[in-house]
Amino acid sequence: MPLDFLTLMAVMATNLFMISAALPLIMGRGVSRAARHVQASLLLQAVAWAAIIASSSLWDQALSTLSIACNAAAQWMLYRALEEWLGPRPLPRLLLVLVIAAPLGYTLGFGHYAWRVGWANFLMAAILCIVARATLAPVVESSLRWRSLLLGCLLTSAAFTLARGMLGAFTDQYPSFRTPHPVNLAAAVATNVSLVLGTVALLVAWRAEAEQKLRTLAMTDGLTGLLNQRSFTQQGASLLAHAARHQLPVTALMLDVDHFKQINDTRGHEAGDRALQLFARLLGDTCRSGDLIGRLGGEEFGVLLLHNSAPAGMAFDRRLRRRLHAASVAELGFALDYSAGLATPAPGETDLAALMARADRALYEAKTAGRGRLVAAS
Repeated sequence: MPLDFLTLMAVMATNLFMISAALPLIMGRGVSRAARHVQASLLLQAVAWAAIIASSSLWDQALSTLSIACNAAAQWMLYRALEEWLGPRPLPRLLLVLVIAAPLGYTLGFGHYAWRVGWANFLMAAILCIVARATLAPVVESSLRWRSLLLGCLLTSAAFTLARGMLGAFTDQYPSFRTPHPVNLAAAVATNVSLVLGTVALLVAWRAEAEQKLRTLAMTDGLTGLLNQRSFTQQGASLLAHAARHQLPVTALMLDVDHFKQINDTRGHEAGDRALQLFARLLGDTCRSGDLIGRLGGEEFGVLLLHNSAPAGMAFDRRLRRRLHAASVAELGFALDYSAGLATPAPGETDLAALMARADRALYEAKTAGRGRLVAAS
């Protein structure tokens, strides 16, 4: 039996509804915002194709306008997912204007067939091109494979959408969706293929995101978001070796929140957790790019300051202590302080354990001397 355009659209709508139902089961609960945007995008596309099929029998203007609106919104959701995965994407305001303008112009000019078909398809082609552009030049590291596949699918859909717009706006060969025009049939086949391949690309992107989250969980401390002890040791060894190779100054600090057990005992563990989170955040704000921070256990933190000698480490301590005193009273309701030990490596030294041990001994001296101070290792 020969397939007409409406039959192919019905197959596509059915596929989209099935995928939309399956994705939440595959991805499970607690998925990222990017994954939720992808789920919304596919569901909106399913509604869009179902609405355009139904519009051939009843409520033509309302349902076809709904179809255009859902299709445009689906691409906006896909763009938002790409923002989550790849970082800020270009032309977001223009895309949002086109998403709103596509259904609005379509329904306002509904009485003129060439206008509404040309307007909707030209704007949808522009929307698809902007979303396709969003797959390029990621701000964060991302696989080229799934991005290339998704780019190809979006550009293919854009090309056929543009062709439908040209036929509808400037010729009399495309009077309706039910016309068995070769462009109609080719577009339906290409869109079905693009749907399948595009979904594969999005699933690969979601899997890559999930794997990256697992790697991050393995490397970071769950409470503070800083590097855990293992990751700090691994990355610190590399940083120290790099500094020795290029003869760069490095300063190591061991920091210990003062009277932390007393905070837990008198104010509760929740207050203790908030104190650690505040301290970690201020550590990150005070450090510079290239420095290394880690939570080494309990209330103890390690810092490696690259391109900094001992005087710079002491200046770092003063800035951090000043910020901590002000922020802890304002955010926690009580003053928070810490003890610190400082050490610098000998020329060419690459033994991180020995360096941190000297800083730890200096930290012990600071605590013995009354806490709330910095002691530099001799």
